[in-house]
Amino acid sequence: QVQLVESGGGLVQAGGSLRLSCQASGSAFVSYAMGWFRQAPGKEREFVAAIGWNGKSTYYADSVKGRFTISRDNTKNALHLQMNGLKREDTAVYYCNAVVEPIEDPPRAEFASWGQGTQVTVST
Repeated sequence: QVQLVESGGGLVQAGGSLRLSCQASGSAFVSYAMGWFRQAPGKEREFVAAIGWNGKSTYYADSVKGRFTISRDNTKNALHLQMNGLKREDTAVYYCNAVVEPIEDPPRAEFASWGQGTQVTVST
């Protein structure tokens, strides 16, 4: 099991952008599909975006398609989420995790243990 540390969150105006990062260690990062999930207050954790182990396939929740872009750098054991055109509805704690393969609809997290996440707050 990998250890994952999220960063890059913050406070941003609606319409603005943020780039989240997930640093992995402790296992073979390159072997896993990876994804971003988020949890808003009072809501269940939900899928946001996923990417195959080699970066060739990407998947997005309908709510973020056209605004968010997931990428990975296997050389640096890092996962990223570029978020553009942020909306108030994007406010949540964002988490990364490995994703079960074959990738399902919606993609499902591989590991039951979650890290600290990174807070994204979108203001008006």
